[in-house]
Amino acid sequence: MHDILDLDRFPLDRPGSTGWLDLVARCKAGLAAEGMFNLEGLMRPQAIAKAMAEVGPIMERLSFLHKRHHNIYFRKEVPGLAPDHPALQMVDTINHTVCGDQLEQTVIDWVYSWPQMAVFLAATMDKSALFTMADPLARMNIMRYGEGEALNWHFDRSEFTTTLLLQEPSGGGEFLYRTDLRSDSNPNFDGVARVLEGKDPEVKSHFLKAGTLNVFKGKNTLHKVTKCKGPQDRFIAVFSYYERPGVRFTKEEQVGFYGRAA
Repeated sequence: MHDILDLDRFPLDRPGSTGWLDLVARCKAGLAAEGMFNLEGLMRPQAIAKAMAEVGPIMERLSFLHKRHHNIYFRKEVPGLAPDHPALQMVDTINHTVCGDQLEQTVIDWVYSWPQMAVFLAATMDKSALFTMADPLARMNIMRYGEGEALNWHFDRSEFTTTLLLQEPSGGGEFLYRTDLRSDSNPNFDGVARVLEGKDPEVKSHFLKAGTLNVFKGKNTLHKVTKCKGPQDRFIAVFSYYERPGVRFTKEEQVGFYGRAA
């Protein structure tokens, strides 16, 4: 793993050491203050190049074109919300997705499945343990955004979202997010509407660099990626971890996100 990740700067392989504890503390502080943390340069340049060489042909031949007109909840009806509420306004998402079963024995698979990654992430999130997802499609994905393509506003299923940027776009691709917009006890529909209407001053923006591990509170953070511009596409890996083993999407969810069921 030393050839893939910069474990000199980021000692994920040495849990309990002073360097590891300091890194975990910095990440916790970032989550508390900003709702996210970034390990910029975690993946080494040569490993990024190898990952792109592996992923590029798979993306060209086998990726699913995810093109959807949706609300941020990806559901036709939301309990407690009137059909005409502005929180249910429709948005458009388009990207190209490669699934976990198409990435076996690649660099990205090695990083996702490496046990010390889950140990480190659990510590930053104050979890007793995290487990890789059992869903062969959703466990890890790579998404490509080309000219004019974007990931629109939504919440994630898991409490925390973990991504690794493999390639920056020529332009655009700005990550916009609103931390702690809702909670398990308060869906804050009016607050959601304000974000969608561009009226929330707490929305923040961030540009990721290739090789950066980004972790944020996906379940309660409304977020999007703006339209990409130019000849170079945006490639990003998405890793899914849960507090219990065996988590899978339903067949309907698999078809909605990936065009097929496992």
